[in-house]
Amino acid sequence: MIFMARPSIQDSVYVTNKLRDKMLMVHCRSKDDDLGAHGLAVGESFEWSFDPSWLGETLFWCSLAVEDKRLSFVAYYEGDMYTEYWYVHDDGVYGQTRHANATFYEAPWRRVSPRQY
Repeated sequence: MIFMARPSIQDSVYVTNKLRDKMLMVHCRSKDDDLGAHGLAVGESFEWSFDPSWLGETLFWCSLAVEDKRLSFVAYYEGDMYTEYWYVHDDGVYGQTRHANATFYEAPWRRVSPRQY
């Protein structure tokens, strides 16, 4: 039996702050990697690249925060339609797949009380 090595193909994900005049806090992680918290000014992006699991199980999720609003979403799941670009707007987060020009609405913000920070 011959086993062929899977070529190393890196995937990338981008999260871009498209809010109006607000700093965005982004914290993304997977089961194995915590990418840390990052503050993004308007127009800035946070990007990371990685080698997907050869088992097809790579999963990254992100938590977003701005003022008294929070939002969490799956930023990358290898078994699902691959989304590379995420745009954070005042009404929530939008995604765009690698090969499509159209964006889709992924999730809305939710307000939290000061005790939930």
